[in-house]
Amino acid sequence: MRTWEKTLSVLEALGERGQAAGHGWVLDTEVLPTQRENVTALEKHGLVELAGREDRAELSAREGRAVRWAARLTLYGHDTLAYAQPRLQPAPSPGGTDSDRRLVELIPSQMTALRHFVQLTGQLRVPPADGLAEEARTALCDHGIKRWRLYLTQEQIESVAYGFWLHRMTGSAAEANRFGREYGVMSFHPRPENVRPEPPTPP
Repeated sequence: MRTWEKTLSVLEALGERGQAAGHGWVLDTEVLPTQRENVTALEKHGLVELAGREDRAELSAREGRAVRWAARLTLYGHDTLAYAQPRLQPAPSPGGTDSDRRLVELIPSQMTALRHFVQLTGQLRVPPADGLAEEARTALCDHGIKRWRLYLTQEQIESVAYGFWLHRMTGSAAEANRFGREYGVMSFHPRPENVRPEPPTPP
């Protein structure tokens, strides 16, 4: 498990247990000693608050026993967890069911080329596939492997290949070549039978 995954796992567990308790605190009896170390490590990042003497005394009175340790999420911990929710539980994207989609992982230079492609939507005669711009906007980066993760339909994958072909024609072929190798998508090539006529210019 990568560091960020471990951090999110700890925050998620604290958030769920704290919410179930009603007062936000997770008490010593609910966390194993080894888990406490993981929680304590997040305090220095401002994500977790450890109960001070007054808080422990209040919790002890509430519980009817001595509470020697307790922790809860800070505002920053809550926000970190909320920000990470798409990563923890990817929401299905519009324009197709989950079974229609395929995981595509792009390296940074490919993601840069894709973003440029979708930004030109209003100027291109062959625009990006429906929903591709939104997928690019909401894509998450797995910093552990330095890859951007997108879930795309076959139509969107072919549209990405077209975007990378444009990138090849105006600069680097590396992005298109890599995409073809990893996803079995033949590099886009305009063919006479597929060429779309230029629309007539209004008089």
